[in-house]
Amino acid sequence: MKTTAVRLYGKKDLRLETFDLPEPKDTEILGSVTSDSICMSSYKAAVQGPDHKRVPDNVAENPVMIGHEFSITLLKVGKAWRHKYEEGQRYVIQPALNYKGSLDAPGYSYQYIGGDATHVLIPNEVMEMDCLLPYHGDASYFGSLSEPMSCIVGAFRASYHVPTGTYEHRMGILEGGTMAILAGAGPMGLGAVDLALHGDRRPRLLVVTDIDDARLARAQELFPVEDAAREGIELRFVNTAAVNDPVQHLLAFTAPGRDSQENGAIATSTDDQGFDDVLVMAPVRPVVEQADRLLGRDGCMNFFAGPTDPSFSAEINFYDLHYAAHHFVGTSGGNTEDMRISLQLMEEKRVNPSIMITHVGGLNAVVDTTLNLPGIPGGKKLIYTGVDMPLTAIDEMAELGRSDPFTKDLAEIVARHNGLWNAEAEEYVLKNAPPIQD
Repeated sequence: MKTTAVRLYGKKDLRLETFDLPEPKDTEILGSVTSDSICMSSYKAAVQGPDHKRVPDNVAENPVMIGHEFSITLLKVGKAWRHKYEEGQRYVIQPALNYKGSLDAPGYSYQYIGGDATHVLIPNEVMEMDCLLPYHGDASYFGSLSEPMSCIVGAFRASYHVPTGTYEHRMGILEGGTMAILAGAGPMGLGAVDLALHGDRRPRLLVVTDIDDARLARAQELFPVEDAAREGIELRFVNTAAVNDPVQHLLAFTAPGRDSQENGAIATSTDDQGFDDVLVMAPVRPVVEQADRLLGRDGCMNFFAGPTDPSFSAEINFYDLHYAAHHFVGTSGGNTEDMRISLQLMEEKRVNPSIMITHVGGLNAVVDTTLNLPGIPGGKKLIYTGVDMPLTAIDEMAELGRSDPFTKDLAEIVARHNGLWNAEAEEYVLKNAPPIQD
């Protein structure tokens, strides 16, 4: 079968090509990709080429498909796996296979599997490691977002607390505790807010910071404080650039004896000032140092944002590390169980990762989008691999629709869904956008 895919040949050398896939072996599965969301990790792989730890040294002779956040429909299941997987059903792939200790992963290391392709050949190790997971949601793009959502799930699960006088690490954010998400009005930050409000383990106080009023206003529109209060959570949004002393301003929300009933939250104050959990969503030194100062006793800071600078560092208070039992955690990606949890949350409609998506395009847009990703504002860039469509910002669709009927219809659909990408919009694109020619 022919496929059209974006392949990596070397540093900044991405090519959109059409070629034949080998005939599937009995241990392999042929699939059709519907959607992929472009990750900064793909940009890093494209820039570093064979210097990247997951990209093969011989990539120039054996190019690899890129893209690792994708939703796939199975077309032909090899007989070795027919007892477990069904043709015609939708699945997602956990790319961090860890197969026999190898770093090889779909979207980085394989010639015939990656998310930015029309058709792929799933190798045996994906199924052997139980990394091909069924997805039963409304729209394919949710499957593409299960990988980034699983990273957030993993961060929440990796945070931990140690009861005084014990050495017992209790994993997860503190149930009924105080939580701050710093630089939290961006796409991944909004996903973290969604999980904090609607996951199995929730804080009683959630403070979200940013330095952009427009982003904060959008966050408040997506997550009304009144809705959070009805769930027993006091939700606050703070522009830390607009206050004289951000740390003291934020710590005041956790002050002992403070009346936290004013927004309808059913909270009780703790004895110690400071936050139980702090997530850092931007690799900015002042933000990291701010997070350190915000921690209360037994507080856990999770450095979520991945820096591109290998020498990135910040100061922390070792006095508090010693006497106030502060913890520091860094997470990168999620595991298979994290992805299962994120899929379940989406299928149950408890979280809506649509808030992460700011741009939509077709397979033809992948090369330029990937190579220029750091300079493109907004959040996740969603790609429908079977169509030819320029990368389009969702918030620009109404204006672009003045001269383009296709985009005009999309803008109207999005407007009906509070400005968010949605299943109706996906269906419209798949039916009406020009197809990519294999």
